[in-house]
Amino acid sequence: MADELIRTINLTKIYGAGEAAVRALDGVNLTVAAGEFLAVMGPSGCGKSTLLNMLGALDQPTAGEVWVAGENLARLKNVDAFRAKTVGFVFQLHNLLPTLSAQENVEVPMQGQLSAGKRRARAKMLLEMVGLGGRGGALPGQLSGGQRQRVAVARALANGPALILADEPTGSLDTQSGEEVLALLADLNRTQGTTIVVVTHDRRVAQATQRIVRMSDGRIVSDHRLDDPLAEDLRSLADSRLGQAILGRNEMQEDYLDAEERAALRRLLEKAVAEQSETAKRTELKASPVND
Repeated sequence: MADELIRTINLTKIYGAGEAAVRALDGVNLTVAAGEFLAVMGPSGCGKSTLLNMLGALDQPTAGEVWVAGENLARLKNVDAFRAKTVGFVFQLHNLLPTLSAQENVEVPMQGQLSAGKRRARAKMLLEMVGLGGRGGALPGQLSGGQRQRVAVARALANGPALILADEPTGSLDTQSGEEVLALLADLNRTQGTTIVVVTHDRRVAQATQRIVRMSDGRIVSDHRLDDPLAEDLRSLADSRLGQAILGRNEMQEDYLDAEERAALRRLLEKAVAEQSETAKRTELKASPVND
């Protein structure tokens, strides 16, 4: 079994006090093995971004513990050094410095870590890895949204972190660019063994990972691995208002499906028809006489 990289123990975060207090995290227990690629998903305000901030030592819990790469984050002596060496961040908005070139942006996290020559060489190598080998001299404003996010991924990898935390990394991208960034993250996970935690509200993004953790009201409500795409579509359908109505858990409403739920149902039906067609072909071939 892979070594444990992340563990949270009864992790709690409360904002405010008294009647105005909000439990952003409410006793979250999560374990992530080194080399996993998982999504934390749920509606806005469910606590997923707060959890990501805790894992990246960007915020402190009200109660509970966060352990990353063997470190209790509450006892870190140098938080900046920990983040620089252990965690890479990719946000919805790439947060590139507009006056620096793509290569210079990738070099920024390596300041104080490597010599100027080694920074340049590593930044060039990372840009080539993310498919931007010829664009190192371009300013962010000269790159497409997808290219800027690729630069952000290269920057996140600058110091060879064990963990990448990505908060809605495709949220500001068109469908094709989003799929390319997801494919890039999956390739990094597969070839480099980098542990990646993606926060998203989008099922398509979550289904590109290996494991989905669902949150609601600051708590983890489900946690499962993605083994069968059809089974995952069935889960999505079951969680929808239509699925809940079919299961008799709520009443059918006139507007029972939103666009995302219709897409999930359409994918399910298309897969079912395709599998039925393939089964019919195999049955037909088996029934056909063999010619001598």
